[in-house]
Amino acid sequence: MTSTQKGGPGAPRSNSDKPTLRTIAEITGLAVTTVSRALGGAPQIALETRQRVQRVADEIGYLPDRAAQRLRTGRTNVISLVLDPHEEILNFGTSIIKGLTEALRGTPYHLVITPHFRNEPPIVPVRYILRNRMADGIIFSRTEPFDARVKLLLEEDFPFVCHGRTELSTPHAYVDFDNERFAYDATKTLIAQGRRKPAILLPPPRFTFQEHMRYGFLKAVRENGAGYEILEGVTLDSPSEAITAHVAERLAEPDPPDGYVLGGEVSALAVMAALTDHGLVPGKDAGIVAKKTSNLFTPIRPQIDTIYEDLMEAGAEMGRLLLKRIGGTAPDSLQTLHRPEAR
Repeated sequence: MTSTQKGGPGAPRSNSDKPTLRTIAEITGLAVTTVSRALGGAPQIALETRQRVQRVADEIGYLPDRAAQRLRTGRTNVISLVLDPHEEILNFGTSIIKGLTEALRGTPYHLVITPHFRNEPPIVPVRYILRNRMADGIIFSRTEPFDARVKLLLEEDFPFVCHGRTELSTPHAYVDFDNERFAYDATKTLIAQGRRKPAILLPPPRFTFQEHMRYGFLKAVRENGAGYEILEGVTLDSPSEAITAHVAERLAEPDPPDGYVLGGEVSALAVMAALTDHGLVPGKDAGIVAKKTSNLFTPIRPQIDTIYEDLMEAGAEMGRLLLKRIGGTAPDSLQTLHRPEAR
């Protein structure tokens, strides 16, 4: 039996043959090293050539040997997103993933999700990725003022971008939402509506953005000489039924708040339920300004005031910054703070 010979561009190939770099080289007429560098996204290779090589690779079903690639280059071409199991921000993971995949489109990098389970410290999945060299870069969220993950990654000089800031003196790459401004603007909106005693539901105190929200809220009420209340005993991470029960109890007591600043849609729905059960109309008898990250509130009546956080854009920006960090850009130039948008 005579086997099929590979003779040049467009030559027939047995279905049992696995496409290789040499296959692409024969089809495109380029050197194998040029093909390899083009697929690796080398900026020295013309964009048109990179696109042509990638198109041929896709057409013939070429898949790189990642084990060999890792041995040769020391890189995995993997970005790991560590996802936390919090439920307050609806569609958080989906929106971040959409943005990240858009940023990674056309690059050699693939996105892998690494879960962070509730019963383990946040540093555990990061240590696992580092120890096993499972990725070339890491993205994670819900930062703490002196975050152990940030400290470790800085010590290891390992590329990362976090969703949220810290209070560490060493600069690091981050994308964050201006929660101080969110709380300030939301509180000012309630005061402008004539609310005499706004209240705020804060995140757990271990998170950096808890202090940001607290400061923005207190700044607004003090500037206007308004009364205020910080809801105690529950946080943004509390189950919705616990938030509803807490607000219901407070409404039954003297001098309850008449406005609420809420950092997510789940907590807003929980407060709306408590108000309704108490015979009050949300947005009329008690004001609500909530952070909005989805279209959940669009069909809900009565409507409430919202301030928008674009999580998909946050994901895309984290992807862009991480690619730059992997490429050697200094972290102090890879810091983005997104401003609130009234919606």
